[in-house]
Amino acid sequence: MRRIFSDYTYGPGPRDGCWWDETCDIAPADAVRGQLRCDVVVVGAGITGVSAALHLARAGVSVMVLEATRIGWGASGRNGGFCCLGGGIASDATLDRRFGKDGRLAWRRCERDAVALVADLIETLGLNVDRHSEGETLLAHRARDGAGFDAAARNIEENYGVTPRIDNPADIGMGGPFHRALTVPIGFALNPRKYLAGLVRAARAAGVQFFEYSAVTQIGPDGVRTAKGSVTADRVILATNGYSSEDVPDWMRGRYLPAQSNVLVTRPLSRAEQEAQGWTSSQMSYDTRHLLHYFRLLPDGRFLFGMRGGLLSNPGAEVRARAAILRDFRRMFPAWETVEVTHGWSGLVCLSRAQLPFVGALPDAPNVLAGFAFHGNGVAMGTYTGACLAALVQGQSPDDLPAAIRSLPARFPLGRLRRLVMPPIYAALAIADRLP
Repeated sequence: MRRIFSDYTYGPGPRDGCWWDETCDIAPADAVRGQLRCDVVVVGAGITGVSAALHLARAGVSVMVLEATRIGWGASGRNGGFCCLGGGIASDATLDRRFGKDGRLAWRRCERDAVALVADLIETLGLNVDRHSEGETLLAHRARDGAGFDAAARNIEENYGVTPRIDNPADIGMGGPFHRALTVPIGFALNPRKYLAGLVRAARAAGVQFFEYSAVTQIGPDGVRTAKGSVTADRVILATNGYSSEDVPDWMRGRYLPAQSNVLVTRPLSRAEQEAQGWTSSQMSYDTRHLLHYFRLLPDGRFLFGMRGGLLSNPGAEVRARAAILRDFRRMFPAWETVEVTHGWSGLVCLSRAQLPFVGALPDAPNVLAGFAFHGNGVAMGTYTGACLAALVQGQSPDDLPAAIRSLPARFPLGRLRRLVMPPIYAALAIADRLP
């Protein structure tokens, strides 16, 4: 298996210090040994893969899920827990040019349906996921960004059929270096590990078999192989997202770009400490930077703060990234300058050249389907993608699956070196974010 980063990226180093790991357990599973058989084998035990397995098992399909390390090891078990609109970063203008207005609106409906699917699963499965936040709030880090919120609100109404609210951040308990607040009433925050654990329990109850420490080394027309065994299956679902490889299968080579996201969590803040900073809101929020920050007050009073922007992953880069996120957190919330940060970790989000997810069959291997590239919004879109993959495996064509995510993703240039062209681009974006 050839991956774009060194082995360090896929080992315990970046994940060490993840707060979610302390909040709930997921029962372990054995490794694949010998020859096994099922209808569908899923590669990757994250939100996408488990959602696909659950939906298939509910339809009476026999499913096995193989994970290279532990269930939820990748982004699904270490993200910020934002169940929100997103999954792609293509602009309205780009979508209109490529798919027309109807195609753009179909994609926007898909985003909203993805959030609704997560909410439905939480309710029907009776999951306790520490849900909070009524929608999501965008905070302008510059006055000129806030001036664009009125136009942005009109676009949101057209795209999603809801009316956002514009406020003074301080008036709604969001004290900080922000100029205006735009709240979209779609989405909510959750504990991603508790959510995934709930999906895994439901999948197991429906008959899904899970296998850990079973990295797939080959995908073929008759199923998959691992170092110590094989699974014969009619169909294969690839659900590895930013933790994919360049050669399993070869089709994936160059079609995805992993990028780092860092998260920290503080100790619980007292009410007095929250009021000192002016942040008493339970809203999940993010700012208008290109290399955005995302943050929220957790139900137990801890504060979660995340930052995008890393494209290098090694021990030294990890140290620098953790120092950078701590520096930004202290600068944005100065009243908490001495508050202890108890946890910090990083993981990989997944980008595509089209700036959109992909859901569908591989053209050179019709027995293999893939779903990936959620651009840092995989809680909702990963769940939805898994459900769509389950439908496609069964020969169904979801009526609401838009052309925007059925289009085959092009390869990035420069092959495995593609990540090296991004740091200067990100550096330029960081400079732009600092301009008044």
